[in-house]
Amino acid sequence: MNRTQARTPTALLSTAVALLLLATACSSGASDDDADGPDEPTPTTSAHAPAPSRPASPGAPAPSRSAASPSPASPSPSGSGPAKATIWRPRPGTAWQWQLNGRVNEGPDVPVYDIDGFENTAADVAALHREGRKAICYINAGAWENFRPDKEDFPAGVRGENNGWDGERWLDIRRIDVLRPLMERRFDMCKEKGFDGVEPDLMDGYLNKTGFPLTAADQLAYNRMLSTIAHARGLAVGLKNDLQQVPELVPAFEFAVNEQCAQYDECALLTPFVKADKAVFHVEYELPTKDFCAESDKLGLSSMRKNLKLDVWRQPC
Repeated sequence: MNRTQARTPTALLSTAVALLLLATACSSGASDDDADGPDEPTPTTSAHAPAPSRPASPGAPAPSRSAASPSPASPSPSGSGPAKATIWRPRPGTAWQWQLNGRVNEGPDVPVYDIDGFENTAADVAALHREGRKAICYINAGAWENFRPDKEDFPAGVRGENNGWDGERWLDIRRIDVLRPLMERRFDMCKEKGFDGVEPDLMDGYLNKTGFPLTAADQLAYNRMLSTIAHARGLAVGLKNDLQQVPELVPAFEFAVNEQCAQYDECALLTPFVKADKAVFHVEYELPTKDFCAESDKLGLSSMRKNLKLDVWRQPC
């Protein structure tokens, strides 16, 4: 809408007089440069400029003033962290290898390797990259392990009951104040070694006997924290198991990792990841491939059979 009012004849006469007086002043050589401030009008916000859809994230750079119009930012897959283009996101059906037993060995020709973050070196990751592969950094985010180099950094008060594996104890994930800096250091390690993504293990402590009164809300908060610190480092992050909270957590994760959903008839719960064009890396330990591969293919999962040692051997669908 034009906000300038129509001029009346009286207004036109007044304008003519004003112009005559101005011409007389100019002919006398008088100058008003800088007398009343800048000659150009101060720009104002257009009545049609769109309002921002949400507040800017803390610490985000201010938009450039030189651009004619702001360019839309690429959306982040999780709504936090770097732009989507900077974070790797594997697609459904992507073949993978999962080897957590020692350093990575020469294995199958597949595009994704999920390997132990502590046991493998930057050189190991670089070797995978030279083969055109992506590397996922496995760390334990839900349990303390007495064989890791940072074991003394975890206070006794956050260590709960044994989780069924030698030398491991559930963590009190309510203590984000304690665990966040410890996890940040582990994710820093993954980043420094050149990994493309992270697989934090044991993200469903609230469903287990941990020694702490963990709730579903505690688990959501902790898992989202893990996603945030991964994205802040430009790393993709996977949701490990925790099928009950898949609907709430899909936006925060680039892929999922699951054990034995076929054995327990739960694989359909992972469909939200596939519908979001995100890979589901799935393994079975006891079922033969003939008992789950047809369903896995139908659901779009990246499935294989492994042994519990998680060494090089694999039997893919």
